[in-house]
Amino acid sequence: MEGLCLNSFTRVLLLLSVFLVSSHTWQRVNAAEPVLELVKGFEAKPDPSIDSFQPLLTDPNGNFSFGFLRVNRSRLSLVVTHHNLTDPLWVLDPTRSASWSHKTKLFFNGSLVISDPSSRLEWSTQTNGDRLILRNDSNLQVVNTTSFAEWESFDYPGNTLVENQNFTSAMALVSPNGLYSMRLGRDFIGLYAKVSDDSQQFYWKHSALQAKAKVKDGAGPILARINPNGYLGMYQTGNIPIDVEAFNSFQRPVNGLLILRLESDGNLRGYLWDGSHWALNYEAIRETCDLPNPCGPYSLCTPGSGCSCIDNGTVNGECNHMPSGPADFCGKATEYRAVRRDGVEVPFKELMDHKTTSSIRECEEMCVEDCKCFGAVYNNGSGFCYLVNYPIRTMLGVEDPSKLGYFKVGEGVGKKKSRVGLTVGMSLLAVIALVLMVTMVYVGFRNWTREKRVLEEDGGLSPGPYKNLGSDSFSSVEMSRR
Repeated sequence: MEGLCLNSFTRVLLLLSVFLVSSHTWQRVNAAEPVLELVKGFEAKPDPSIDSFQPLLTDPNGNFSFGFLRVNRSRLSLVVTHHNLTDPLWVLDPTRSASWSHKTKLFFNGSLVISDPSSRLEWSTQTNGDRLILRNDSNLQVVNTTSFAEWESFDYPGNTLVENQNFTSAMALVSPNGLYSMRLGRDFIGLYAKVSDDSQQFYWKHSALQAKAKVKDGAGPILARINPNGYLGMYQTGNIPIDVEAFNSFQRPVNGLLILRLESDGNLRGYLWDGSHWALNYEAIRETCDLPNPCGPYSLCTPGSGCSCIDNGTVNGECNHMPSGPADFCGKATEYRAVRRDGVEVPFKELMDHKTTSSIRECEEMCVEDCKCFGAVYNNGSGFCYLVNYPIRTMLGVEDPSKLGYFKVGEGVGKKKSRVGLTVGMSLLAVIALVLMVTMVYVGFRNWTREKRVLEEDGGLSPGPYKNLGSDSFSSVEMSRR
């Protein structure tokens, strides 16, 4: 009897322990309030009742959060956000996402791991840390027992730099649409446009002035960092900048957070959080027509006039009918016609290679003979010939008629509108012809039916005036035959 009581008591304790463990796990997985650190054993799954953002971790000041961002209702991204900023400050691999379902699991076992078998996504920090924390500057870190960071999100920026975050020559900022990137050169900051799968075009460059410090060979690559005093500084060694790119808040006593973002139009913009709202604080490119592709493919951007098509016969927004990738203009697969116009210039031509020719004809011939050339722009004053070996993007419209453009344009360009009109017109004519044919057949059928009825009523005689030929002579009949 005592053994039975003891056995029952043991079972009760065991069930209570299982309940407590299960309850503790359930709270960790579905906690409504984010915590200040994630420790080993943490596990979370997306909550189907949440429409936008599911926070898991917050910084001590409560300005930043780490968690699940719901994308297009069915997808999930791991992000770090600011509570008053629409777009995330950091995204884990923007090119890939997990599914917002019970199959997706995030856990911390010394490494931060996200797994989604349905999307074949498996990512890990590959660390052996003690906990995951989010610092006051939005830096997500896996730290060990001595608080040393074994992994941090600042080493893997997306499209945003945060105040005091080091941006090195091994990193790149990439715009959310993946078309533009920012990288460091030996002594400059450069912005690049993706013009094909394997080609990029320089479109903005800021070189270091080197007023307070010089770039030294052998002293290592440069880095960039946003200074709280309101500028983007470039450094090589120490804290003395080799260049200062000033923001609007430069040397102003402001309390707030500074960030720099490469946005989907290709512009690099800085913002200041003053505690209540985000304010625009810096723009690398001030004029719309200086952006890499403001009007779209095969377009002109003219300052003060806006966008138009390179081919005057097309409507803006329908300018492009050429392949977006590399083309072989020597093959039969790519049919094109030549479009020539004056008042055209290559944007950011200072960053493009050129050749010197004696005439526009010679410049054109170089492009015609090059199977990979999409167009050529010639300056009749300098003799500079710019060959465009990637799909034509927005060109710059100018008032100088000595700046000439030659472009290989798809056969559909300029004919789309007329072909649509021709198709509609021919369709209308066909309908009218069909109606006329049906009408004629109907009228003919009615006349035939009426005549048949009359014949039947008159005993087979044809209708018309009666003539008695019996009284006529044979000669009159003969005469009538003649």
